[in-house]
Amino acid sequence: MLLDVSSEIYAWARGALLILFLYNLILFLQNKRKLFLYYSLYLLCFFVFFLKSAPSLEGNKFFNDISHTVLFIGFAFYVEFSRDLLDTKKFIPDWDKLLKLTTVGLMIIAFLFFIIRLEFGYNYQIKLLLIISPILTLFSILTYFVFTKIKGLHVTFFIIGSLAYLILANINLIGLNSVGEEYFTKRNINPLIFSYLGVLIETTMFAMILGFRIRSVEKSKAETEGLLAKKTKEMSDLKMTMLQSQMDPHFLYNSLNSINNFVLQNDREKASDYITKFARLIREILKNSAHLTIPLKDELGILALYVKLEQLRMADGFDYIVTIDESINLEEIKVPPLFMQPFIENAIWHGFANKKSDKVLTLSIYDEEDKIRCEIIDNGVGIDKTKYYKREESSRKPFGLKASEDRIKLLHENKNVYVIIEDIS
Repeated sequence: MLLDVSSEIYAWARGALLILFLYNLILFLQNKRKLFLYYSLYLLCFFVFFLKSAPSLEGNKFFNDISHTVLFIGFAFYVEFSRDLLDTKKFIPDWDKLLKLTTVGLMIIAFLFFIIRLEFGYNYQIKLLLIISPILTLFSILTYFVFTKIKGLHVTFFIIGSLAYLILANINLIGLNSVGEEYFTKRNINPLIFSYLGVLIETTMFAMILGFRIRSVEKSKAETEGLLAKKTKEMSDLKMTMLQSQMDPHFLYNSLNSINNFVLQNDREKASDYITKFARLIREILKNSAHLTIPLKDELGILALYVKLEQLRMADGFDYIVTIDESINLEEIKVPPLFMQPFIENAIWHGFANKKSDKVLTLSIYDEEDKIRCEIIDNGVGIDKTKYYKREESSRKPFGLKASEDRIKLLHENKNVYVIIEDIS
């Protein structure tokens, strides 16, 4: 079986080289890494070199003419593959320059083999091969010794695979030219099996190295993506904190201004009641100030305290009605602290600004399958009349609305979050 080049073992070996070539070519087309291009071309060259032993192409003049040329072109791609894989430019820069020249030298030798074949024939090719092979073998061994300066398991695999091919290919060449082909024929062995075996051992080692490299790249990519996600979250948290820190002074300023008004009006009872409720509200706000989100239940509790303060501030007060779907778990839903407060404030001080009586503010929270809808409705004068009364020219600026909307969208940036303000009067 080892003597017959038409046997399945040789066909399987050539098929394996072709499959590996196509696989690495696809990898190159996917990620544009020259490492995979060099290796795929190296495999292609060996596949073409071994085709001359295929039964259907045996004795084919074209493949016989180009076989040694293709072989040395393959060696050139092997050198470039090793430079990229082992990053010789970084770790052994002086030797890398020599390897670069070696690639050029191998290409020139490949061209010489083709010219010699056409002009002088196969025998002269073998003579040149016998001169060049010892030089290349010694240079290769020296190079592998230099490669040991580079740390890593992939270097060990690379050297083992390369030495396996180097030794077995030399057995093939030296055996044919020392003991003769008849020596192998008597033992039912085709000398070409050594080259086949060397290439298969080498490609197996290289495939393992590339497998490690791909896994390493994927691991590095996952770590980078994880770090990016972490940094993105940190940025989002920072933005959220900044918006919250801007909102709190806005709200506190309005509350302190109301206390000042009660004092100026000499309404001590209201001022005392207001300060008590205000202190309780401040405690709740401070308790949640370190959190970017709190349960919706806690948010509604803080909101109820805030509304009581606003009922004290407004002449004749107003009614506050809260309706919540029973299916909603208020503990599970997380929201930014005070995210509804600016909208409630806007409804009170713009909607009820010029309404004399029967003022009603309604907060309804609905479960709408894939989202939660919070609806704030006031029966005030409406948006158009509010503009007419020019309430926007007062000390209350619309900053809180924008900041609160930004916080909600920042918290749920990958979801369908929106704020709608409309006139239903």
